[in-house]
Amino acid sequence: MFKHDHLSQLYSSRQASRRLHRRPALPADHQTAPAHALSAVAGDGAQHRRMRRNRVAAPQAAMLELLAAEARIADLENALRRAQAAAVTDTLTGALNRRGFDQAHEREAARSRRSGSPLALALIDLDDFKRLNDTLGHQAGDEALIHLVRTLRSALRPSDILGRFGGEEFVLMLPDTGLDEAVTALTRFQRQLADCRVTGSGVALSFSAGVVVQSPGESLRESIERADAATYAAKRAGKNRVFTG
Repeated sequence: MFKHDHLSQLYSSRQASRRLHRRPALPADHQTAPAHALSAVAGDGAQHRRMRRNRVAAPQAAMLELLAAEARIADLENALRRAQAAAVTDTLTGALNRRGFDQAHEREAARSRRSGSPLALALIDLDDFKRLNDTLGHQAGDEALIHLVRTLRSALRPSDILGRFGGEEFVLMLPDTGLDEAVTALTRFQRQLADCRVTGSGVALSFSAGVVVQSPGESLRESIERADAATYAAKRAGKNRVFTG
């Protein structure tokens, strides 16, 4: 009996000791805290890397947008220049049209008045142009006009200005040029034109011209009327001539 009681007491004592030394169970959230902490650290690291990449990429994107904007501006400026040039240029020959010539004359006339230098004007009319059109067709006529302008431009000074006033009539402006000098220049142009036939048709061209020096206070219209009268006189005299007005 004593032995049995002793064993019972010993067993009870061991059970109590085990209960005393057993660790209390942690709450569920405490058990998973390290995992959450590691996940948070990993998330913060990924976010930091994304932010760093964004800080690097943002200036690059801004630079690309700036370059694209500059390219668009350059395209618009080029288109504007082309439109402005087209507004004052004869589409067939590339010479100035009436509007473009008027603008150029305003600038040169003002400069002539300031400097006191002469400003010569020549009205050029292609000889027998109607017969050329009737015989060879309008395509040949267009080629003749283009050939005339190309030949004149090859002989003109950079300061000289050529405009087409309609049909086969052109006006040439010669800054800083007196009457005799202008006549000499136009006669040289006639020889150069005769030496070079039109490509394709092989036609030899000639022109008649009337030359004037613009008088002080004289309008462009008045100067051209004087030059036109001289051109008409040159045609009546046999064509391919230069007369003064």
